[in-house]
Amino acid sequence: MRKAEEYFFRLLMVLASLIIVGSLFSILFTIIYRGIGSLNWDMVSRVPEGGFYIGKEGGILNAIIGSLYIAGGATLLALLLSIPIVLYINTYLPKDSRLAGFARTSFDILFGVPSIVYGAFGFAIMVFFGLKTSLLAGIITVTLLVLPIMVRTMDEITRLVPHELNDAVYSLGATRWETAKVILKQVAPGLITAILLSFGRGMGDAACVLFTAGYTDNIPTSLQEPAATLPLAIFFQLSSPIEEVQQRAYAATLVLTIIILLLSILSRILNSILSKHKIQ
Repeated sequence: MRKAEEYFFRLLMVLASLIIVGSLFSILFTIIYRGIGSLNWDMVSRVPEGGFYIGKEGGILNAIIGSLYIAGGATLLALLLSIPIVLYINTYLPKDSRLAGFARTSFDILFGVPSIVYGAFGFAIMVFFGLKTSLLAGIITVTLLVLPIMVRTMDEITRLVPHELNDAVYSLGATRWETAKVILKQVAPGLITAILLSFGRGMGDAACVLFTAGYTDNIPTSLQEPAATLPLAIFFQLSSPIEEVQQRAYAATLVLTIIILLLSILSRILNSILSKHKIQ
């Protein structure tokens, strides 16, 4: 009976794994099959020209640069805010602190809030202060979106650090700040994971930037100018009734996938390098 039960659940795990892997390869195949024919150097090195969305010449360089600006700026800002929050929760507050539990619960709730809500909230702030759609507004709104991801990921990694390490550092007469720096060094590999998750979410989100960053065919040169993003470029091109423009949308999707893939490879390389300095 036990062997039959074990085989049954093993079969379920294998089937679940095959479904997940099959779905992944199905998505990749569709993107590559429909987008590789339209992907060329002109598309990734030029901004849209007149009539680009009705099949004329141009590219998506504005969307690539805009996405990198928004996702990079939001990830950096979220990182600067997350590190003090996580260190305070795990170093300065007692282990069973109600404030720490409340903070974790709050970030869990924010983690599940749909991105369209963050976009509407950012738009409400813009209206209140009389701001216009801009790169800065997009960065701030996406920061609010990725901040819970960054905090909760870093928090869970930090909680895996053995408490004996804290005791050992305290026994040497270290202050809480010095202990926090030791912990930060230990969780450095996990920071890469948090950064990657946040950057990927920022690169792929469309609802936040639709209301706040706007859209433009030009590359922004200041924080006050609107910025295009790859998800919106894909959306606008897929909405076109022209087949050639729809094929360009799949090519833009392929570009976005390649960027995320390169970031994943880079994160693994950095993770392996930083793990060498981690205390086992």
